[in-house]
Amino acid sequence: MGWKITSKIEEILARGGSGEGIDRDQAWSLMRVPLQSRDGYALMETANRLSRERFHNKGENHFHIGVNVEPCPFDCRFCSLTAGAGIFTERIRFSEAEILGWAREAEMAGADGLNIMTTGTFSFERLLEIGRLLSREVSTPLVANTRDLTHKEAERLLEAGFAGAYHAVRLGEGRDTPFRVKRRIRTIRVLRDVGLLWMNCVEPVGPEHGIDEIIDRMFLAREHGAVYSGIMRRINFPGSPMTGFGMISELEMAHMVAVSRLVMGDVCRAHCTHEPHAASLLAGANLFFPEVGASPRDGGADTGKGRGRPIQDCRRLHREMGWNPDRPSNVLGVPRVRDGRAPLTAL
Repeated sequence: MGWKITSKIEEILARGGSGEGIDRDQAWSLMRVPLQSRDGYALMETANRLSRERFHNKGENHFHIGVNVEPCPFDCRFCSLTAGAGIFTERIRFSEAEILGWAREAEMAGADGLNIMTTGTFSFERLLEIGRLLSREVSTPLVANTRDLTHKEAERLLEAGFAGAYHAVRLGEGRDTPFRVKRRIRTIRVLRDVGLLWMNCVEPVGPEHGIDEIIDRMFLAREHGAVYSGIMRRINFPGSPMTGFGMISELEMAHMVAVSRLVMGDVCRAHCTHEPHAASLLAGANLFFPEVGASPRDGGADTGKGRGRPIQDCRRLHREMGWNPDRPSNVLGVPRVRDGRAPLTAL
C-alpha cells in the first residue's frame, strides 16, 4: 500500500509548507492529528523542511543565565523559584565574576545570544548594570527576560545594550499566575514600540491545557510579530503543585512545535523548543536554550549543575540532527565587534 495522508491534512500542509501561515481551524485540525500516524509524521516533515529552507539550516543556541535565586512572592504555580514552592528560602545573587564567567564561556562556545533572566522582584537598576557590564566585555548579543515594562524602562534596556527581550503570555496566565493577560500583551507592544526584538514561546505546556488556549498563544506570537516562538513544556520540579497533571512527552512537544511552526509561517527568524531534545529538531525547531544559574524548572540554585544542558551538548545535538550551529544567527545576526577586536571564533 502506498504512503498516503488524508486529503484535508494534505491541503493544510501544502499551504503551511509554503510559509504563508495557516488559519485557526487548520491549526486545530493539525493539533488533533494522532501522533503515531502518517498525517502526524507528514506534519513534522513539512515543518522541518520549512525551517531548514527559511533558516538556512542554522542551529541557534541562546545561552540562558539566571542571575538570581530568591523566594519570589508572585507564586506562579509552575515555577520552582516561588516562595510557595518552599525550595529556596534565602536570596542568592550570583556575583559579577560568575555572570561574566558564564558569558565568556558562552561567547567562546559560539552562543548566538545571552538571555539574562531575573525573578519578578529583582532590581531593574541591577539588571541594567549587568547589561552594561556584559556589553563591554562580550560580543554576544543580549536579551532580557524580566518583568513587565514601561516604555521608559524598555528604552533603558536598549541603552544598556540589550538587543531584545523574551516575554510570554503564559498558558494559565491569571489562573496559575497573578498576572493579567492584557498587561503582558501591553509589554509586548512596548518592546516593539521602542525597537527591542520580541522573543516568545508557548509555555509552559502541560496536559491540562486545552487546544484552544494553546492555539491562542501560537497566533498571539504570529499576530504580534515574534522573532521566534515555539513550544516549552512544563517541568514538574520536586513538590510542584502541578505534579498531579503529569507532563507532556517530547513527542507531543515535537508535534506542537510543528503546528506552531506552520502557524508562524514567514514571520519568524527561528523556532524554539525547550528543554533541548532531538525530536523537535525534526519538526521545525532549530533554537535551543543551554542554561546556567537560576531556572524555574530546577530545584538547585545553579541549573548548570542540574537540569540545564551545556552549550557544547546543544551544539553537538544540532550537528547530530543535521543543523549547523556555526552559521551566523538569523535572529541576532553576527556578534558585534568588541573593543575594536573581531568577535571570538566559535569552538
